[in-house]
Amino acid sequence: MESPLLQSPGAVAADSPDAGVAAHYGEPAQEQRALEAGTAFVDRSNRGVVRVSGPDRLSWLHSLLSQHLDALPPHEPTEALLLSPNGHIEHHLFLVDDGEAVWAHVEPGTAPSLVEFLDRMRFMLRVEVADVSGEYMVVTGPSGDGPSWPDAAGTTTRIVPRADGFPEGLRPAGMWAYEALRIAAHRPRFGLDTDHRTIPHEAGLVETAVHLEKGCYRGQETVARVHNLGRPPRRLVFLHLDGSVDRLPAHGDPVEIPGGRQIGFVGSAARHHELGPIALATVKRNVPVDAELLAGGVAAAQEVVVSPDTGANAQIDLRRRPAAR
Repeated sequence: MESPLLQSPGAVAADSPDAGVAAHYGEPAQEQRALEAGTAFVDRSNRGVVRVSGPDRLSWLHSLLSQHLDALPPHEPTEALLLSPNGHIEHHLFLVDDGEAVWAHVEPGTAPSLVEFLDRMRFMLRVEVADVSGEYMVVTGPSGDGPSWPDAAGTTTRIVPRADGFPEGLRPAGMWAYEALRIAAHRPRFGLDTDHRTIPHEAGLVETAVHLEKGCYRGQETVARVHNLGRPPRRLVFLHLDGSVDRLPAHGDPVEIPGGRQIGFVGSAARHHELGPIALATVKRNVPVDAELLAGGVAAAQEVVVSPDTGANAQIDLRRRPAAR
């Protein structure tokens, strides 16, 4: 579904996974500043929108997802993960209940597979699941009506009817503007800053999208094991890239230590209007936090997002038993 804003003067189409909306409208740095100042909005209408209704909706989602949802108050935004049986992230949902239904927005192109999975899990429960991406869209900018979530740099992300159109009185800002603010806020994005092996602890999503004391859900064993006994094999880092280089590393480019040994991959990269070129990357947990790195051949200094010591929270009693007499 291609956004009508791609017909605006100066609009440049974004690449996958954001095909269908604008990367920028000719002034990326100015668009970032306007977005931070609350005078711009970002067209994210390519994202999927899912609606779950019915009296059993919260308890049902609580049993499937990583977040504590069965007593979620109306209009309180949260995040949740759908994990594989082995604890790998399959979907990252931004959720809010309006008192009648749960609304969620997810990555472009992923709503159909999410709805298909949820439909298979309904059994005899009183729930209805619908992909409503054709009737509703996602925008980020100043606060307003509709299901909403706080986002990077003081912005608000909302679900609004497509029939209502885009916000009036604000300039459009492209995905480059949003991505720069998101990366600077150390917010990982599913499918860009994760891969098929990513578990919640590696991406720093335990703090925002996982409830560590709730009951059983798919993938819980991996979350509990890492939290209590062992550190995850990888960790998310924020990279300050060499500003003298005239290119950004691409998604999936190798992250290396001097000498050429690969220790991770680049997730997403952008040019921030104040910080310069920045990126998020996933690296091996045991890489020293002060190690200089190469991200797609570009020199990079890392900033810790996920601590190498995350997990391993169990207190194990190693006291010896009294010797037998």
